[in-house]
Amino acid sequence: SLILSLHLTNFLVFLSFSLSFHHSLSFSLHLKKLMMICKSTNGKRRPKPVVLEMCLLIGIMGLCLLVVMLIIRNLHSHKIRFEKGMVYVNGTTSIGFVDQDFICATLDWWPPQKCDYGTCSWGTASLLNLDLNNKILLNAIEAFSPLKLRLGGTLQDKVMYQMAGNQEPCPQFNGSPKELFGFTQGCLPLSRWDELNIFFQKSKAKVIFGLNALSQRHVSMDGSVVGPWNSSNAEALMKYTVDKGFTIHGWELGNSFGLKTNNCIVGNELSGNGIGARIMADQYASDTISLQNLVQNIYKSFEVKPIVLGPGGFFDANWFTEYVMKSNGSLQAITQHIYNLGPGVDNDLVNKILDPSCLDGGSQPLRDLQKILKEFGNSTIAWVGEAGGAYNSGHDRVSNTFIFSFWYLDQLGMASSYDTKTYCRQSLIGGNYGLLNTVTFVPNPDYYSALLWHRLMGRHVLLTSFDGTKKIRSYAHCSKHSDGITLLLINLDSYTTTAIGLSVENVTMITASNQLKQTQRTQSFQSSSNEFTREEYHLTAKDGNLNSQTVLLNGKELSVNSTGIIPSLDPVEVNISNPIIVAPFSIVFVHMPDIHLPACT
Repeated sequence: SLILSLHLTNFLVFLSFSLSFHHSLSFSLHLKKLMMICKSTNGKRRPKPVVLEMCLLIGIMGLCLLVVMLIIRNLHSHKIRFEKGMVYVNGTTSIGFVDQDFICATLDWWPPQKCDYGTCSWGTASLLNLDLNNKILLNAIEAFSPLKLRLGGTLQDKVMYQMAGNQEPCPQFNGSPKELFGFTQGCLPLSRWDELNIFFQKSKAKVIFGLNALSQRHVSMDGSVVGPWNSSNAEALMKYTVDKGFTIHGWELGNSFGLKTNNCIVGNELSGNGIGARIMADQYASDTISLQNLVQNIYKSFEVKPIVLGPGGFFDANWFTEYVMKSNGSLQAITQHIYNLGPGVDNDLVNKILDPSCLDGGSQPLRDLQKILKEFGNSTIAWVGEAGGAYNSGHDRVSNTFIFSFWYLDQLGMASSYDTKTYCRQSLIGGNYGLLNTVTFVPNPDYYSALLWHRLMGRHVLLTSFDGTKKIRSYAHCSKHSDGITLLLINLDSYTTTAIGLSVENVTMITASNQLKQTQRTQSFQSSSNEFTREEYHLTAKDGNLNSQTVLLNGKELSVNSTGIIPSLDPVEVNISNPIIVAPFSIVFVHMPDIHLPACT
C-alpha cells in the first residue's frame, strides 16, 4: 500500500545515515567468501542440510541488505529530502460558507475554427456541436449530482437565439479577422436548445446561461458600447424556456472579452477597460436591473426564481464598486474571471504553477471583491464565473495534465477562503484546459481533483495555517458527509517528502460508541489514541511525470471502463496518531470524521 511504501522509505533513509555504498561493496565481498565456505567440502564430507539452509538464509539476507544499500545510494543521488511540518486549524468559527455545489464548469461556443498560436484545440466541444450522446460525458456530469454548468464564453455576445416559428436557417459562426472576436454572428437553433436542456435534465446539471449583452448594440471605434441593452431576443428565449418547462438556475448578462495583466494576475472582461468592447459601470448596472425585471416578470408565478448574475469580467476595483453600488440589489451574484497565469503560449507556465508567491497573488481580486461587497452590505454574493488559468485556450500538456491540479485545487482553496460561493472552471470540455479530453471525453487529472473536492469538502471553511516549508499549501473545511473535517495538502516540492502533524483548536473527539471524549482547547494528534483513524486520498502523476494526463489515487490508476463509468475514489485508512506523509509533487485529501468542531455545528 501507499502508506506502507512511505514508511519503508522512511526506514531506508534512516539506514542511509549509518550505511554507505562503500560498506555495501565490502559486505558483498564478505558474503562471497561465506558462500564459498558453504560450498566447500572437507575431504569426502559434505555440509549437512541444516548448514546449507543457514548459509542460504544468510546469503539471502545479505543480498537484501545489499539491495537496500543500493536503493539508499539511489535516493541520495536524486536528492530526496525529508522534513516535518504542522497544520494548525482553528475550529471555533468558520471564515467562509460556500455553496453545496461549489464546483462548476463551463461549456463554450467556440467552433472548430477557433485556433490559438497555430493550434486548434476546440474540435466539436461547442454548445452547438457537442456530442450529447457520449456516455462518458453523461456519467462525468452525473457523478457530481449536481454539477453547475455555466453556458457562455466570448462568443455568447455574438449569439442570436432563433425565434419560435421562424423557419429560416440559423447562421453559424464563421472565421473573419475583421469581425469583433474574429468571428461572424452565430445563432442558437431552438431545436438545439431543446436537446441541451433534455441532456441537462438527464445529467442533473444546474444551468447558468450567459445572455448576449451586445444584442443590437453599436460598438464604436474605440471599443465603447453605445446605448442600453436590447433585451427583446433574450426575452423571447427566456419565455420559450419557461413554456417548455426547462429549469435554469441563473441568467448571466454578458461575458468577458477584454484583457488586462498585472504580474501573475491576468483576466479578460467586458467590464472596465476591456479590449474589443467595454461598457461603463453605470450602464451595465442599468442593464442588469432590466434583466432582473425580466426575470421577475417571466417567472412571477414561480416560488423559486432564477438568480441574476454579472458582469462576467476581470476584476477592476473602481468599475466593480460602481457596478455594485448602482445595481440597486438587482444582482444576486457578481462574477469575475481569473486567468492569472498569463497566455497559454507562455513557456514559463510550469514555473508559475510551482511558485508559491505567484499562487499567493491570485488572492488579491478575491479579497478585494469581498471588501467591496462588505462595504455595501447587500445580499450580493461572489462567484468565480470563469477560470482557466492560462488564457487563449490554455497550453497543451500543461493545463490538461496532472501539474495543473496544483493551480486548480489551490484556487479552489483560496477562493473558498475568501467566501466565494461558486467556482466555474473553464472548461468542462474544449480547449487545452478541459476537465475532459476534447476528443475522447476521457477525464483529465483535474476532473478527479474536482470530484474529490466536491465529495469531501463541505460548506464551512476553516482558518488554516502551515508551519514548515513554503512549498506546502494547506486548506481545511468541515467535511461534506460527516461531522468531521477534511484537509487539503499540496506539495509543490520535487524532492521533499513532508511528515505533517495536525493541531486543532477547540476540538471534541467522538469515540466509536459515540460517547463524547474530553473537549480540549488545542489538540495535537501525533499523540492521540489508536482508537481513531482517518481516510487519506493521495494523488500523484503516473510515472512521476507532471505532464501526464493520467493520475494515480493511492497508487492506483484512475480510468473509465469500457462502458464509460467513472471509477470509484477509494481512500486508505490510517491511524490518526501517525503523521500525514505528503510525497514530493503530490496532493492529499485527508478526511477525519471523528474530529468535531464548533465551527462545523
